[in-house]
Amino acid sequence: MRRLIFLLGTIIVLTTVGTSAVLAQQIHIVQAGETLFRIALNYGISLAGLADANGLSAPYLIHAGNQIVIPGPNAPAPAPAGSSASSQAPASYTTHTVQPGESLASIAAKYGVTYLELASLNSLANPDVLFVGQVLRVPAPAPAPPPASPQPVSQPATQPVSQPQPVQTTGTYTVRGGDSLAKIAARFNINYFELAKMNGIVNPDILSVGMVLRVPGAPPPPAQPAPAPQESVGPPVTVPPAPVSTANTGGFELGGQALSFSHPGHMHSARMSWVKRQVKWHGEPASNFQHVIDSAHANGFKVLLSVIGEPGAIAANPGGYYQSFANFLGGLARGGADAIEVWNEMNIDREWPSGLISGANYTQMLSAAYHAIKSANPGTLVISGAPAPTGFFQGCSTNGGDDDCYMRQMAAAGAANVLDCVGIHYNAGIVPPDASSGAPVGSSGHYSWYLPRMMNLYRSFFPTKPLCFTELGYLTGEGIGALPGGFAWASGNTLAEQASWLAGAVHRLRGSGFTRLFIVWNVDSTHWSSDPQSGYAIVRPDGRCPACDSLRAAMGG
Repeated sequence: MRRLIFLLGTIIVLTTVGTSAVLAQQIHIVQAGETLFRIALNYGISLAGLADANGLSAPYLIHAGNQIVIPGPNAPAPAPAGSSASSQAPASYTTHTVQPGESLASIAAKYGVTYLELASLNSLANPDVLFVGQVLRVPAPAPAPPPASPQPVSQPATQPVSQPQPVQTTGTYTVRGGDSLAKIAARFNINYFELAKMNGIVNPDILSVGMVLRVPGAPPPPAQPAPAPQESVGPPVTVPPAPVSTANTGGFELGGQALSFSHPGHMHSARMSWVKRQVKWHGEPASNFQHVIDSAHANGFKVLLSVIGEPGAIAANPGGYYQSFANFLGGLARGGADAIEVWNEMNIDREWPSGLISGANYTQMLSAAYHAIKSANPGTLVISGAPAPTGFFQGCSTNGGDDDCYMRQMAAAGAANVLDCVGIHYNAGIVPPDASSGAPVGSSGHYSWYLPRMMNLYRSFFPTKPLCFTELGYLTGEGIGALPGGFAWASGNTLAEQASWLAGAVHRLRGSGFTRLFIVWNVDSTHWSSDPQSGYAIVRPDGRCPACDSLRAAMGG
């Protein structure tokens, strides 16, 4: 990754008649989440002018800590937070015609702005629906510098203008015990995949203690440091300020998804402190589900509600449905829900309307939900819906998407600003939880078979947020029957392996330092058909729970 570090100091311009003028330059230190477009608005200058002054071209990639030169004499101070900076900036826009397969998030990335900024710029009433041929207003790219005019022979050449030049530096980092590539990448403000490419790592999930990695190095101190302007960055353009969250996002805890909540004794024995219950909303008031919350608390558990609604209602009126659904979630939070998972596996058309599937669309729902929940109960943990882990779609389209590109879409749309914990599912286990290869299936190269690779992948998209495994389980038909065809991949799993692998998952997740919650899928299902849910259950048909003993030991009980 190229880090854009710009030299500090003054730029001296010599005029053709030999006189000189010194133009004072302001330096802006990029803050986390800022875009070049947002910086230009805050200083009341055009995006094209700012990009040109810093030698940047679309999509204007900048990173926290970069130093940006604010051009021109008497450069204005940044606009205060909450002011309408966009009204101060000179107009510098062009248009973009929507092409097949494009989303607002992908277009925004192309022009170096956020999804929310582009929606605001075009006053989109429903930014989740675009149509091919629609014309959008977008920031104009910086003009290409004109070719240098040759100096007449009879005139002495003037001294060239001193321009800030990017400085690319690298350093090294020695891998230590407990490190992962995602953790190291986050430390050096670089993407997990970029760090792997930078070091020629073929399998980024396997590191060894003592391995020396190339990393972005700290730039040398400037010769004449200039103080960074004090800036208060305002909230995203179209999202109201988020209420203060008091949710406890630290510490690892264990729980289980209970379909009937009939075995609280087994759950306590396994050292579970959470119970997950699923809620499907059809328009009822939140008070209709108060008994679910009260029952969990009465039995000594914190409760995670995984809430879904009706996909067809989204298709009819996305924006209106998002807000109605968010208001319902606010009612659950007000009733004492300890955590709420906002939807479930929304990257597939069984759970989200075909034609509208995208991480950017979902982030709009998540944003509405986050604000409603936090306004009702700042202590409720907001967990993003976990996508279905899959490689079926070979990419992402509005009719369905693989979870890797779907999570990338969420990150690009600003989902990190409206969640406390990143939801993740892992239930295709046929190897131990520390394995990163060797699954006995034809698609053994896909990350979704391996717990460490799933963790590192999701962490790379949201390096500052903890993971919440709202579904993690191991399937076995032992003591029940032969697994149906669609689940034949787990035919070799035994009950002893289920118990051992769940305990191993506790050790791996607990030791990662970035996993907040592990919900075992599941505790007590008795459903056995083409979807063999009871094969995942840790309480078996004979009432025994071998995994309860191994989980208790793994939790230190």
